[in-house]
Amino acid sequence: MSKRDAYVQKLHAKIDEWNADIDTLKSKADQVEADSKIEYQTQIEMLKQKRKDIEKKMAEMTRSGEDAWEDLKSGADLAWEAMNEAIQSATSRFR
Repeated sequence: MSKRDAYVQKLHAKIDEWNADIDTLKSKADQVEADSKIEYQTQIEMLKQKRKDIEKKMAEMTRSGEDAWEDLKSGADLAWEAMNEAIQSATSRFR
């Protein structure tokens, strides 16, 4: 397995984790009052958009050649970090 394929596989696994985190936030949003629900929904939509951005980067890496994917990896790493921070922030905020 190439480095690119291993990285994409790792990213797929992380996206699955993020999906579970987003689903947990959705469940919590269904149980809160109206004011809090709006805040939850705003956070959830932001997380979905970040996830979509990462999925686009992952698709670009999959289509790229072995040499070009390294350039795309740095952008994906930044997006990965931003998503992790956003998930942690949203999760801790709504505990």
